[in-house]
Amino acid sequence: MTFFLLAAEMVTFCILVFPLPYTIRKRLFRFLSENFIVAKIAYGLKISFIFVGILFLDALQRMFRVAAEADIIKHEGMKDVRTESSVAARKFYAQRNMYLTGFCLFLSLVLTRTFYILLDLIHTQEEYAKLKKATANSSKNTVVLEDQAKQIEDLKKKLAESEAKSRDFETLKKQATQQAAEYDRLATEFNKSNGLVSDKKAD
Repeated sequence: MTFFLLAAEMVTFCILVFPLPYTIRKRLFRFLSENFIVAKIAYGLKISFIFVGILFLDALQRMFRVAAEADIIKHEGMKDVRTESSVAARKFYAQRNMYLTGFCLFLSLVLTRTFYILLDLIHTQEEYAKLKKATANSSKNTVVLEDQAKQIEDLKKKLAESEAKSRDFETLKKQATQQAAEYDRLATEFNKSNGLVSDKKAD
């Protein structure tokens, strides 16, 4: 069981770190993080890793016990070939089990951490894409607002010029009216002084 778990972890780790396209990686991680069946499998694997941890502690304890027996045999000078072979075989099996279960537990921690790091990376890339899109839209809106502000300024200038021309026209019209009235007054006085009847007076 431990060997198959270790092999499955190695295959899964290779799949996670394989340089997949962003779209495929995003769909894969969304499936792994949101699928109900995958969540059940992950829960079962957590229970399995608890048993693997117990096996690791047992293998570690056996390895220390066998090493202590080997030291006792070495110090007492017992040179029995069968005993030495039996102790060496038990020590080998204990070390093998310890390395196998230890690497299985270690790789499970590495695999879990790698999965969450890549998941955070995908979320960060999504947020960056949204922020980039929002920035592009705001830049477009800023350009539109700047164009509208320029148009408003141009219209204000044209309006000010039109109002200035209108005021100049009204002033010129008033001056022309005053000059015409003054001309009529002078013409009337001139006609009176010469004893003439002004046509404009008659009008």
